[in-house]
Formats: sequence, C-alpha cells, structure tokens
Amino acid sequence: MTTKSDTPSVSMAEATATLTAPGQLFEMEERDIRGIPTRTWKNAPTSLRTILDLSLGHGDATFLVYEDERTSFADHYRIACTLAHRLADEFSIAPGDRVAIAMRNLPEWVMAFWAITLTGAIVVPLNAWWSGEELRYGLEDSGSKVAFVDTRRAETIRPFLGGLTGFTALIVADEHRSVPGGTVREPLDGSAPVTEWPFALALGDVDADASPPDITIDPEDDATIFYTSGTTGRPKGAVGTHRNICTNLMNLFFINTRAQLRFGKALVDPSAETQSAILLSVPLFHATGCHSVMVGNMGVGGKMVMMHHFDPERALELIARERVSTFGGVPTMVMQVLDFPRFTQYDTSSIRSVSYGGAPAPPDLVRRIKEAWPVGQPSNGYGLTETSSITSMNSGGDYIAKPDSVGPPVPVSDVAVVPGDFAGDEPDDSIPHGPDVRGELWIKGPQVVRGYWNRPLETAQVFTKGWLHTGDVARLDADNFIYIVDRAKDMIIRGGENIYSVQVEAALFEHPAVADCAVIGIPDPTLGEEVGAVVVLRPGAKVGAEELTMHVRNRLAGFMVPTRIWFRDEPLPRNPAGKVLKRQLRDDLLGSSPA
Repeated sequence: MTTKSDTPSVSMAEATATLTAPGQLFEMEERDIRGIPTRTWKNAPTSLRTILDLSLGHGDATFLVYEDERTSFADHYRIACTLAHRLADEFSIAPGDRVAIAMRNLPEWVMAFWAITLTGAIVVPLNAWWSGEELRYGLEDSGSKVAFVDTRRAETIRPFLGGLTGFTALIVADEHRSVPGGTVREPLDGSAPVTEWPFALALGDVDADASPPDITIDPEDDATIFYTSGTTGRPKGAVGTHRNICTNLMNLFFINTRAQLRFGKALVDPSAETQSAILLSVPLFHATGCHSVMVGNMGVGGKMVMMHHFDPERALELIARERVSTFGGVPTMVMQVLDFPRFTQYDTSSIRSVSYGGAPAPPDLVRRIKEAWPVGQPSNGYGLTETSSITSMNSGGDYIAKPDSVGPPVPVSDVAVVPGDFAGDEPDDSIPHGPDVRGELWIKGPQVVRGYWNRPLETAQVFTKGWLHTGDVARLDADNFIYIVDRAKDMIIRGGENIYSVQVEAALFEHPAVADCAVIGIPDPTLGEEVGAVVVLRPGAKVGAEELTMHVRNRLAGFMVPTRIWFRDEPLPRNPAGKVLKRQLRDDLLGSSPA
C-alpha cells in the first residue's frame, strides 16, 4: 500500500546534493587515510570521546533503561569517567592496550565500553555465546589485559585462564542483580595470576565532577576489535578506528536527514517534543548493536531500552511501557513480534521506525509493517563488521518501491560489483557494468576498518587500496541501489548470528569417524536458517547424529551446532578444483529425510 507520504518530494540525487553542499552539515572532503585518498564527512566527530562529551548536554534525560534500572546521560558520563581513571590507576590500562567485554546486554557493558575508550585503550567485544575455549582464544589473540564479564561468562571462562600472558583481571557484573558489593577474589591455585573484581568495587565511588583522562585521541587511533569468522576456521579481529565508528554515526544522521527531506518524516526525529526511544534487541557485541544502536542513540540523545536477550512478548511489553519509537534487529525478530498471538493487546502506537538488517528480509515484511504501523518507516540496511555497520539503507517509499534492495550507499562510500576473475587492486573501467551484472561487492569509504588484528596475509587479501572485498554477491541497478543476491563464502545466518561453515566443518573433522563433511544452511521459518551437516564416515565406522551433535557442542557455541545431520555413502559432489558443490548438495538433500 503506497501513500502520499511514501512518494518522495525530491529525488535522491537532489536531496544528496542539497545536504552535502559546501557549508552544510554533511559537506564532504578528501583526506589521506593511511596513504589512500578517501572521501570523508568534513564535520564528523573526531573520536568517541567527542561523542561522549556531547552526551553530557542531555543532562538528566534517561539514557539507559534495564528492567527497573534507569541511568541518565549525566550519571552515565560520570560513571564512565570515574571508571576510566580506575582502569588507568588500579589496572594500569594505557593507550593502545586491549580490554575485553564478554557479557550479555547489561548497563555495565555500555559503561565499560565508554570508560575503555576514554583511556585510549581498544575495546574487544567478545561473543557472549562463545564457549570457554573460544573466549580464551579471543583474550589470547587480542592480548587483552583485563576483561569485563557477567556472572555467566565468569563461570565459563575461569577454567581457561591458566597461562594467559599479560591477562591480569576479570571485572564481574552481577547479571542476577543480587547483593551488591563483594571483595577482590585472588586465584586459588596460583595457576593464573588473575584477580576477580565485582564491578561495583572496580568502579568505586563515582566522582560527581569526574572528567575524562587527559589524553589525546586521534581519529585514526584504533578503537575496537570485533571478531568475525575467518577462512582458517578461527575468528579474526576486525580493527576499527575512531574515524570508522564516528563515520557510521554520521552515516545514520545523513540517512535520517535525507528521509526527512524526501518524504517529510525522519526515521528518528531529534526535534520531537518527546524523547526518542530505541529497543536494543540485538547483542552489543555485534557492530550493529554497538555502533548503530548504542553509539547512534547517544548521538541523538535517545533513550535506549535494553533487553538482556530477545523475547517477542518482552519486546512488546517494553514497547508499550517505554513508548519505544524504534525497534528492529534482524527480520526474524520483527516477524516474531508481528506473529505474537497477543500482539493486538499491546499498545505499540509509539512506533515510528522499524529497522533491520543482517539477513535477507522477505519483501512481504514491508506490507506487514505498514499495516501494523501506518505512520511507521520500514527500513532495511546493509553493512558488515568490516564496514563498522552501515554502508547503505533502504527506507520509506524507496523501500516500498524496491523491497528486495538494501538501498544506495551513503555518499562517502563507493561500491562496485567486481567479477570473480578480476585481478586488480581497485575497480576500473575494464569491469562490466549494468543492472544485470552480478559479482562480488567491493566497498570503499571511511567506515571500512583498517584490517585484521595481527593477520597481515588475510588483511592483504581482503583489503586492497582502501577497497573491502565483502565476499557477498550483488548487483547494482540504474539508481545505484544495492541488491544482495547470494551469501558470503558459505555463511549461514541463524537469527542474526553469522556462522561460517568452515568452523563447524573443522569441529566435525576432529571426530575420528568422520572422513568428509560439508555444512549448509537449511531454511527455518523462525530463525531464517539453521545449521545442517552432511557427513561421510570412514570405512567401517559407526556413529550417530546425537554423538556428532554433542561432539560439536563441546567445541563450539551452541548456536553453531548442527540441528540436522545427513549421512552419505558416496563422496560429496565437488568441482574440478575440489570445492564442494554446496548449492547442488543443498538442492539434493532438502527434500530427503535427515538422520
């Protein structure tokens, strides 16, 4: 259903030209970034500290809501500054050090993030669903000195701390919200010189006049290391700079402002009489949750309503109670909310924007959103950990007109569709062009991370002359709208979690009965996809699906464990180069019965 408000009053090109004109907020300029000429936002904040300093202007307005706890912008600022000084003084954290965060969505996650950045150290968000061995790997690979964890992660990681070089302390937030306080816990067996501090004790008394440590932070300084799966089967850390994250904030502002100019209504209205409120339904340890939701919400002075984990009924309760104006996550979350049996019993009239990404969205979802919230703006975006979240966004009338697109790139980004046999370092006129051309999507812009932590070979392969080789197959239409038409390197997206099949295959190959295997995504109406595995056993070997499932569960996070396993007597189909033909395998198997 198309309404008058879905019809743009000015074209995309006209709106972009107006907003980026000289002297305007979104004026652009070219800068040399690590020797590469790069188009940037001229007026972007220079660092995360700048964004935090600006947040103090929102004073006593609510910043964080978690269950019945509320934290104002002013209180959060003083907590972050106090904790930053404690990290420097008590835990010897200096600029360039790495400090990890491994916990579910809690206020302490946010407070720790901003405190770490104020010290000039690098935040290392680790996946809270990882196993103890995987968490140890993240700490060891990043060289983290300290980790903020919740109660559950503390229990998970304790047995794996022995022998970590340079790691000195766990700071534990009580996710159960039991009796506050506590004491420093010394190691019991001397195997690992790691002390445990309750978060409240590590923070100490909050200084009502606290200000950030007196250090200089450059836009090109490293700010975060977000782990993403690698082709070797071990996650690799994407190193984001302060400019990367601040660019993402400006990208969000630009997309919002352009929507206001073209359609007469913004995705988020900072000038509204009532404070905007966003529901945080995705993990903060993902770039979307951290960069786009948390940092973006701080930038507009909004209220962030935190969910420890996603549940559709709880989401509806919080939308009604907190008058949430924006929610989303991955498409399946939106569908679960819409499909909830008692959906109409909750007051969701405050919703003005429903934004999602991270997985393909069924085009019919746009219609369902418009029916549920006629004044709402549906939007679907595209980005990766390596692009610090957003590269493109399709919203409003554009999304209704092109529901299978993720929109055009933001003005500071260049995109290109590159054929698989292209040997150059950057796209040129030799590559084919046109709306029917499909190839790998390459992206260049100031939001592209500088590379992978201590992975020079993989960095050189994936980043060339400022261009990120995404691995996603895409096409571009005549208006430069991006269409993602295939998956990145056998990636499975389960409820927004990226699962690379090579990791699961590596775990299966560790079982002595497994001669060959392939992991594929299988459709799931709730999660989008589930993990399926095809296994060829060694001659004479006997093993059941249950044993293999437990074998993987003992090595990987629960969301990566196959839910369906097929056993195959004949060899897996492969091309002449030896690569398993997974698309053929998937087509052959999905109609058969699993083990």
